[in-house]
Amino acid sequence: GHIVRNWKVRWFVLLQDKLLYYKIEGGKKEPSPKGRILLDGCTITCPCLEYENRPLLIKLKTKTNTDYFLECCSREERDSWALDITGAIHAGHPVQVQELHRMKNSFKLLENISLHHIVERICDSSTGIKLTRNLEQGNRYKETFIGSALVDWLISNSFAVSRFEAVTLASMLMEENFIKPVGARSTEATRYSDLSEQFLDDSTALYMFAESSKKNISSKRELQFNISELSGTIVKQGFLVKQGHKRKNWKVRRFVLRADPAFLHYYDPTKEENRPVGGFSLRGCLVSALEDNGVPAGVKGNVQGNLFKIITKNDIHYYIQASSKAERAQWIEAIKPLT
Repeated sequence: GHIVRNWKVRWFVLLQDKLLYYKIEGGKKEPSPKGRILLDGCTITCPCLEYENRPLLIKLKTKTNTDYFLECCSREERDSWALDITGAIHAGHPVQVQELHRMKNSFKLLENISLHHIVERICDSSTGIKLTRNLEQGNRYKETFIGSALVDWLISNSFAVSRFEAVTLASMLMEENFIKPVGARSTEATRYSDLSEQFLDDSTALYMFAESSKKNISSKRELQFNISELSGTIVKQGFLVKQGHKRKNWKVRRFVLRADPAFLHYYDPTKEENRPVGGFSLRGCLVSALEDNGVPAGVKGNVQGNLFKIITKNDIHYYIQASSKAERAQWIEAIKPLT
């Protein structure tokens, strides 16, 4: 309501240039509309997160700066109304309508935004996602959020333009251990092999931030990785021993090989880091096995054998040891098609 700020049930009818709403009496709408919202010059916000306890809102701002908050019965209904209202707002501009449907049906995550930056925004105490206590199958969980709330937040903050994009982005955050599933509902979904099916856009699926996300959220020295680097399909992962670039010592690293785009990242398994400590594009790289008789030039320290080398297009040399000749061959075979 505009005068008394209470919430009332109204029957809405969407026309080409206006949205009419009617009072309900005796289960039927009255013959004359109670009011109307002119759509010419309107702007729409969906999802609207201005009311913390009302996640199903659509906000309409008219060209005279009057705000209307409309609450739907489900996220599906809310998104359907929002799409139709947006189409009506831009009805006189067919190019914008085409762009609207293209964006809804397309899939293209934003580039040049790090996953760490997204988590930093999500964790912000004033503008981030709200953490609450939740109950699932008799178990109580503190500081959790539901899957559909994160999807709404990602869209509302322009990190994704559709729910499908937001679910994929949330799955990437989970894959990189920024967030983790809590309870049977969300944990069960992680058993799917398809990345886009691991995170649930659901009000019954619970998630929380990984402890490592909270510890590292304020560090300014951390490496930033382009979101596109970490969006590829995981082809292979496992533990290998890598020679350092400065001290030339050997350390165990967890390597993750991705395709589309082709990148090889490595993580420090001794820390609770949820981001790579290094990585590089495989385009233009050369990969080859090194003979076990003798130590090649550029290799120092304790070498157990089963070496292979990757040379990037910028002529950076990476020396890596596998645990066996068979494992070395498997890694080389997986990397070569991506170079």
